[in-house]
Amino acid sequence: MKRQIDMLNGSIADKILRFAIPLALTGILQQLFNAADVMVVGRFASKEAMAAVGSNTPIIGLMVNLFVGISVGANVVIAKFVGQKKEGEISRAVGTAVLLSVLAGAFLALLGQFVAEPILNAMSVPADVLPMALSYLRIYMGAMPFILLYNFESAIFRSRGDTNTPLFCLVGAGILNVVLNIFFVVVLKRSADGVAVATAVSNAVSSIVMLVILCRSKGSLRLERRFLRLDRAVLGEILRIGVPAGVQAMLFSFSNIIVQSAINSLGSDVMAASSAAFNFEIFSYFVINAFGQACTTFIGQNYGAKKLDRCRKVTNRALAVDSACAVVLSVVTVSLSRFILGFFSESESVISLGCVRILYIAPFQLLNVLMEIFSGSLRGYGKSLAPAVISFFGVCAVRIVWVYTVFASDRTFETLLACYPLSWFLTALILTVCHYVFVRRIGKMEK
Repeated sequence: MKRQIDMLNGSIADKILRFAIPLALTGILQQLFNAADVMVVGRFASKEAMAAVGSNTPIIGLMVNLFVGISVGANVVIAKFVGQKKEGEISRAVGTAVLLSVLAGAFLALLGQFVAEPILNAMSVPADVLPMALSYLRIYMGAMPFILLYNFESAIFRSRGDTNTPLFCLVGAGILNVVLNIFFVVVLKRSADGVAVATAVSNAVSSIVMLVILCRSKGSLRLERRFLRLDRAVLGEILRIGVPAGVQAMLFSFSNIIVQSAINSLGSDVMAASSAAFNFEIFSYFVINAFGQACTTFIGQNYGAKKLDRCRKVTNRALAVDSACAVVLSVVTVSLSRFILGFFSESESVISLGCVRILYIAPFQLLNVLMEIFSGSLRGYGKSLAPAVISFFGVCAVRIVWVYTVFASDRTFETLLACYPLSWFLTALILTVCHYVFVRRIGKMEK
């Protein structure tokens, strides 16, 4: 109870920080699972193994993000029930969310075994990288029940303002992942398959620990066997909000698969450099995204409690704090890019190309702030379809068109990377207008 945040009363900015910082650290630790994989195989195995792990990132994101988005739906639904003080509905939503995550994870684990090879072939993964990439992907997908369970469990705790419990559970799992990575690659001389097993085991540990905590929790967040079923009404509401959020995340991943295919066509050096840079620059995104998720949860509770003026204040405070963080992180990322990339690879070519990617990504993080805050805000109000549609046209469509037109006529790494800031600008602009129109509309309804 001490870890829960009162989102309905008192100050806002400091509580958003208390919520967002542990959540950002949780996202960073999750990414460190993959970063540790890339770093260990890059330093102790081979450049090809490093490329194999990195080439799987957008594929895994595409398959996982739909259900991670649905977990956002669970977060909004439970937060709304918390604001309305409906304890019985909270318990039913918790049971529904946990069972849904396990069933969805089992489905993805099975599906992944069949689609792994066709997808990697479609992405033009080079022949010298393909066997290792295939092995890594199949093992990783086998761990999907644990990966999705952890994300849904985290959403449950976030709904009442507790972002510390998921963080503490992940710290132990993250340490275990690094130790197992070194054991499998350095001691047992394994390659991409070794780090995949390490990641799978670490995810299993974190999800099981969280499950035990949920079962032993007090109050309505406690997971009880009698509520472990798919409640039709609750499930429908979770899917109504969560599916568009998941589709939005999938669209990002889908467009990144198209971009990754183009990266693969530029050779293993570019593949390795892009993978290393991504695993460094993504840390800034997790901080920015944490404030968007804070917006979703805070607004979900306050909208449920019919505190519309406080909802608007939440969006403004989150936007201000997130923008300040983005500026600082952009400067740090660019300044330390060459130093950090040196931990991933000793190749000067890989390091230089990685620095090029960071210069095209880091300075434009303020656009990501607008996208995350306004998307998160709209989802908190229960309006999840609009951000998904806007992302389809602003991100997915723009990047795909860019790859098959502009990049096709000028096949350079720099030309390809330009699609990122362009798509962010267009999407941020449309989301800003959409959010402004929606807030004005509910303001008129309030009067």
